[in-house]
Amino acid sequence: MTQQAIAAALQRVEAVLQRRPEAGLHDDAPAMARWDGGTRVLASHADGTEISTDVPGELGGSGDRITPGWLFRAGLASCSATSIALAAARAGIALDALEVRAASRSDTRGLLGLPDAEGRPVSAGPQDVQLQVRIAASGVPAERLRALVHDGLRCSPIPNVLPDPLPLDVQIEVG
Repeated sequence: MTQQAIAAALQRVEAVLQRRPEAGLHDDAPAMARWDGGTRVLASHADGTEISTDVPGELGGSGDRITPGWLFRAGLASCSATSIALAAARAGIALDALEVRAASRSDTRGLLGLPDAEGRPVSAGPQDVQLQVRIAASGVPAERLRALVHDGLRCSPIPNVLPDPLPLDVQIEVG
């Protein structure tokens, strides 16, 4: 899709949502994960797309598949890049390059339920998360591109979960 076509699509959706804000609230496509034996899990989308995950050999896995943590970082990076590209289309900025690298640092003790040296629980989640954005657009000042990145990230769903985590509603069905 061309930049103009993306901008036009965004304008149409914005016009609808201004008239009918309730149309913006929707259920997101659920992800289904099914244990596939050992430490392997098969994640699937309703459209049939499947991704197999596993943990590294040090944790008893095969180490030959991507990890669920990598899927989180991939989702963060791709969601960020998509939102920045949408912001660029809305602003009429033709991008020459856009790359987003998501990295994090984790403590395996949390995954295993081990405490720290003082006996406090160690978080199973990442200790920190970094986004590195490389962006280029001919004739566009660096400050404008930096602002574009921040505008895109402000409207990006996955990065917006990180500062203020959502409550997790866990429903368990046994049998």
